[in-house]
Amino acid sequence: MISMLDGCELAGYDADTVNRATTLTLIAGATDTNTITLTWAMSLLLNHPHVLKKAQEELDTLVGRDRLVKDSDIDKLQYIQAIVKETLRIHPPGPLSGPREFTEDCTLGGYQISKGTRLITNLWKIQTDPNFWPDPLVFNPDRFLTTNKGLNVRGQHFEYIPFGSGRRICPAISFALHMVQFTLASFLHSFEFSRPSEEPIDMSENIGMTNLKATPLEVLVEPRLSPEVWKTL
Repeated sequence: MISMLDGCELAGYDADTVNRATTLTLIAGATDTNTITLTWAMSLLLNHPHVLKKAQEELDTLVGRDRLVKDSDIDKLQYIQAIVKETLRIHPPGPLSGPREFTEDCTLGGYQISKGTRLITNLWKIQTDPNFWPDPLVFNPDRFLTTNKGLNVRGQHFEYIPFGSGRRICPAISFALHMVQFTLASFLHSFEFSRPSEEPIDMSENIGMTNLKATPLEVLVEPRLSPEVWKTL
């Protein structure tokens, strides 16, 4: 970035300012988003034990209990992928997109928009719109294996854009998806999780640029695999 923009000006900003702003955006978007997604996924699974059981049954069938989950297993774990997709739909780590700026006057949805206007898209609102999503607030990973099977997160289906869309889509989308899916699969395969009480997990959210859970997630964890499996590490 430094060499490509050396001496350039972009929309009135010098190269150093653009590089600093871009770097800060990358750091802000990557620091806690994977942790946030995994926290919401585990919270949803603990409140829906039948989904948790189904995910572990998939892992037992396709991976077994005599070894740990490998990177190469992820493509086969369709239900784990569906859980991650549904988590990103209901609890996107960034509920609002990064800002865009109109470079010319235009008309959008019947509204006259002037050049220089900044737009921040409410991703959560789009992804829970009842016009596109039946029972939009219900956690149902099966929808991504049936009615919404063809949808992906790469910005081509505008009713589902947790990573954004267009030229400013999240550049780490492939890495983030794989890491979240692999980590979640490893958690569910290696350990049994349960709530510390009969009360459902609190699903309230904080207000901010990232969609943090308002209260800490507390769970009971016990080993699920034989100790012999861990000796292979």
